[in-house]
Amino acid sequence: MDRNELQYWVAFGRVPQIGRARFSLLEAHFGKLEDAWKASPAALQAAGLSGNALSALLAARDSISPEAELEKLERLGVRALTWHDEAYPPRLKEIFDRPPILYVRGQLTSTDEWAVAVVGTRRATVYGRQVAEELSGGLARNGIICVSPRRSRSAARS
Repeated sequence: MDRNELQYWVAFGRVPQIGRARFSLLEAHFGKLEDAWKASPAALQAAGLSGNALSALLAARDSISPEAELEKLERLGVRALTWHDEAYPPRLKEIFDRPPILYVRGQLTSTDEWAVAVVGTRRATVYGRQVAEELSGGLARNGIICVSPRRSRSAARS
């Protein structure tokens, strides 16, 4: 995927209310997520976006720069992989609710095929973050590879 299109995938990944189902919906309707990002509210509604998802996207477009989001990732040494990328893990492509974007720091290797993802909510409580850290830390200390399908909020703000 070219850099220009990838920046829109990353930008959509930052929009609350836009997950796997809505990524699929927008991609099927518009073909390219760049076209979806730039679409009018009426065109987005015609694509099937409505309610909170439409409001969230319209608000996000005023505050998120797709190019700046991709530049942040590059500064942090993080690659974004979409489910179309050859490097996207094959087993993950097989599940129904696969994440549209994976954020990778370092390299994916064949040993990552059996990695565990700790997945949570975008609005985690302090307790939820603590449990996720303890769980993933315990797994890692026991030699189990832990991955995350989303980058952390702190990485997003860096």
